[in-house]
Amino acid sequence: MPLGGSTIIEQAVDNLLGSRVDEVVVVVGYRAQELGKKIAKKPVKIVRNRRYRQGMSTSLIAGLNAIDRRAQAVMIALADQPFVESSLIDELLGEFKKHDRGILIPVCQGRRGHPVILSLRYKERLLALRGDVGARQLIEENPDDVLEVPVESDSVNVDLNTPEDYTKLILRLTNITSSDSG
Repeated sequence: MPLGGSTIIEQAVDNLLGSRVDEVVVVVGYRAQELGKKIAKKPVKIVRNRRYRQGMSTSLIAGLNAIDRRAQAVMIALADQPFVESSLIDELLGEFKKHDRGILIPVCQGRRGHPVILSLRYKERLLALRGDVGARQLIEENPDDVLEVPVESDSVNVDLNTPEDYTKLILRLTNITSSDSG
């Protein structure tokens, strides 16, 4: 979907590329060819998930299987969260490295959000996920290993899951732009 002079996925990818993450792996499923074309010239690894209809876990697994074997942690960033800025990503990476916890979750106004960082000591458990689930169960089963990082930006809780979410966002951006010029 268009967003300014770009698209939602391009903005999300650019934010990751502008941060200190070591590698960006983009998992595509639905409309994979179209999405792949949008980011083909960017320095990312594109992984096609042909099993995407079997749930979110298949995308997580496809991404995990594609990361560099030397990686010690993985950041799960959502392509429908284009406003998580590079500086915030860097802040989360810095906090993760400062602590010995295996799971980092940003929190804004009491709500947990994304991107989440997971130590790869959880890799086997993540690879065993099935269906339309992410890492939520793993997080719930390991509360003592969770580091909640308070952030000011509500971007960690703004995702565009539905056409209605997108329409609300565009209206919000239009109102912001209108009030800036008036």
